[in-house]
Amino acid sequence: MNKTVLILFLAVVLVQAAFAAGTRYVMRVDGLACPYCAYGVEKKLKAIDGVEKIDVDLDKGLVTVVTAEGTVLTGEQMKKLFQDAGFTFRSMKQEPVQ
Repeated sequence: MNKTVLILFLAVVLVQAAFAAGTRYVMRVDGLACPYCAYGVEKKLKAIDGVEKIDVDLDKGLVTVVTAEGTVLTGEQMKKLFQDAGFTFRSMKQEPVQ
């Protein structure tokens, strides 16, 4: 009986985690050259509600942002954010977090 309850509980937790998945945005940005640049971008992105994780790859010029479910980042929003930070936003692709 206890094993059945435990298995059922774990199944419910796993299903909730699957439905709570957000979105991963990968953005190509020109001008990111140093850790200070990355810090400035991270600071602006963290100010957006629902942003959960940020990764900046300076060598590739990529900024990856993982958002909570229901949080949407738009191309226009990101273009303005990066322009205000002194960088050039080139493109953005999005994919569900798995």
